[in-house]
Amino acid sequence: MLLTLILTTALLARFGAEDFAHALTFPGRITGAALLAVAFTTLLGAAGVLDHWIRHSFSHSGLVALIGAFAALLTNVLVLVETVKDGDSKWYPTLFAALSAGSAWAVLTVWRTTVLIPAPKRVAAAVVVSSVIAVANFSYQNLYVPYQRKTEPLITLSVGKAVRSKDGKAFSVPVDITIQNHGSVGFYVLGTEFHAMGLRVPLSPKDRLRKQWQDDTEQWSKSSVVNPLSRREVYQPGELVAAKPWMPIGQWIESSGTFATRLVVQLPMNTPYDQVAFYATASLARKDRLVLQPPLRFVGNSWGGGKISGQVKQDQQRGVDSLIYRARVRENNALDAYTRDARFVTVYWKFGPQGVNVLAAVARKGEEGRVPPLAEQREMVSRYGLVDLFAGPHVRTLWDIKSK
Repeated sequence: MLLTLILTTALLARFGAEDFAHALTFPGRITGAALLAVAFTTLLGAAGVLDHWIRHSFSHSGLVALIGAFAALLTNVLVLVETVKDGDSKWYPTLFAALSAGSAWAVLTVWRTTVLIPAPKRVAAAVVVSSVIAVANFSYQNLYVPYQRKTEPLITLSVGKAVRSKDGKAFSVPVDITIQNHGSVGFYVLGTEFHAMGLRVPLSPKDRLRKQWQDDTEQWSKSSVVNPLSRREVYQPGELVAAKPWMPIGQWIESSGTFATRLVVQLPMNTPYDQVAFYATASLARKDRLVLQPPLRFVGNSWGGGKISGQVKQDQQRGVDSLIYRARVRENNALDAYTRDARFVTVYWKFGPQGVNVLAAVARKGEEGRVPPLAEQREMVSRYGLVDLFAGPHVRTLWDIKSK
């Protein structure tokens, strides 16, 4: 009994102290405080066991031992459930299974010694209330929090008036991008991209046949842009004109924060395009779900050789190149930090003739290139608060520019 209670005290005090000081959310710090309180209770229970069986100096030491053993049982069982559900370690579930069994045996053993319980109804009420609070806190952390209402910043994209160069051979189009975080949590910036697509818009001199409309719809699956059906407009896939990041990676945007920037796209006056479509996207991660351990550094590309995933190689073979960035992440609570393997966030900046996009994933080392099942992807996105934002297409017609 002493070994069970002392080990429980040491483990819960360790987890509780770290959560109380470093948890990313207020409920997480409340959990840390609760674990510290339970650790103090189990420590008193160990003292009660010593006095109940050896010293006999306190008449209610049996009751103290019983309360400490019950607190250890309840908490060890809840931690066991958490480590089995979310943990990767096999050692911790085994340890907490043993502590749960030891705590259950301690409760039964102390109870059979005919413990004197003054005001049994009050004691029972206190035990029930504390148990309900512990289970409610566990349920809140592990059931409600992962599925609470999402919060997302907002990207706005506006296109300014085109300006011709002095020699009249080129023109530039200014594009303003703003990201506003109206939510209550901050976000890490994992990656951003802005790109412009040149569009040719040939028009048929007469109404097109139904079969031609059907052929247009078949092109939608081959492009990230869905073009509208038209009697006269002949579908043409867009071509990448320009692409660049618009916000430094690895930094963050706090609650109620705003970031704005202006980019300029330049084209020759005799450009073959009739329209330019502008897009801006961002890949973010919630600061209350993970800690991004800097730096988020460049680790390779798809064409430079080195160790890259099979998926990146397949993308490169079909004309999509990738820049790869990576950083380690820390879990948002101490229990997961100890019982889960180290995770890394990998950000892919993918670009090719038909556009650009940014993808982010969190995985264990060596599994960065694995494509997980859909259910696992959803769990990963929910756990780490990954958010993808999109703005566009914002289409600018170039006929007025080219006519000058």
